Amino acid sequence: MTQPVSPAQRDAPIPTAKSAPENRGWRRPLGLRADVRNLSLLGVLGVLIAVGGITKPDEFLDTSNLQLVLTQASIIGVVTVGMTFVITSGGIDLSVGAIVALASVWATTLATQEYGFAGILFTAVVVGLGCGLVNGLLIAYGGMVPFIATLAMLASARGLALQITGGKTQMVTVNSVLDLGIKDAYILGIPPLVLVFAAVTGVGWLLLNRTTFGRRTVAVGGNAEAARLAGIDVRRQRLYLYLLSGLCCGIAAFMLIVLAGSGQNTNGNLYELDAIAAAIIGGTLLSGGRGTIVGSVLGVLVFTTITNIFALNNLESAVQQIAKGAIIVAAVLVQHRTLRGGEA
Repeated sequence: MTQPVSPAQRDAPIPTAKSAPENRGWRRPLGLRADVRNLSLLGVLGVLIAVGGITKPDEFLDTSNLQLVLTQASIIGVVTVGMTFVITSGGIDLSVGAIVALASVWATTLATQEYGFAGILFTAVVVGLGCGLVNGLLIAYGGMVPFIATLAMLASARGLALQITGGKTQMVTVNSVLDLGIKDAYILGIPPLVLVFAAVTGVGWLLLNRTTFGRRTVAVGGNAEAARLAGIDVRRQRLYLYLLSGLCCGIAAFMLIVLAGSGQNTNGNLYELDAIAAAIIGGTLLSGGRGTIVGSVLGVLVFTTITNIFALNNLESAVQQIAKGAIIVAAVLVQHRTLRGGEA
């Protein structure tokens, strides 16, 4: 049973892995390394843009292609924002791609489309929240390991999406939804989906860095027992985090519907791997306790740009996956060196 928390414990500052005097000494180097990491990612992104401009100048630097890259990055980027919160708390969510698929097909059934734009958006968000709720309850209150619980959700959501569609593509017939994907809907040359991504990123950054919710997320990921002793309801916090991840999946599903004009049970394939990889190379600590929204966004842009360059140069997808894997390994090794340097 959970021991009662005294008022003194509840009002005490959240304990951390090191004492306060030590924190003042190691937080600044970590913050400096985070800035260096973001600058490094910007440098990598700049190199990729240069490579794309050199290998396929007419195609890569075309405005339509750049808009496409940003649009594609926006969908997986929204998912990555939610994933960043989950990983920061010490969890993992392997079901995000399957949730996107389930939300997209459920929101594009004939019955749902009868309610128009609002019906599709509402259904996508509610399905995402519902899946996030199930994940959160199983992990926070059911005591299941996040890896197992979300893996089960991955299989269940994919199966249900296949059952709903029967393996067929569900075309969207609601013009108000389809119109968001055409160039006439662009605002100052910026696709609406990119603006949605920017809004989600802004809210995510504020939530993680400027609110009690963000501080509690970091505390739970750093030391769950210490966070509990400080008066944080760890189980409720974890439930909220998986709800947030589900919400991001629902929003991403609607964005994918706008972009593709359809719902398919294969939507969101490998989104979980891309989101986890983007968060990791951006600087979010896989073991929890540290997260960065800005780094995650840069990670998404790096991976999306790589995918686009490979596609324009007609390179095999196998080579692309190898390149992504190498980047992930390098990022994890850098994380270990950073942590060891901070402990020195």
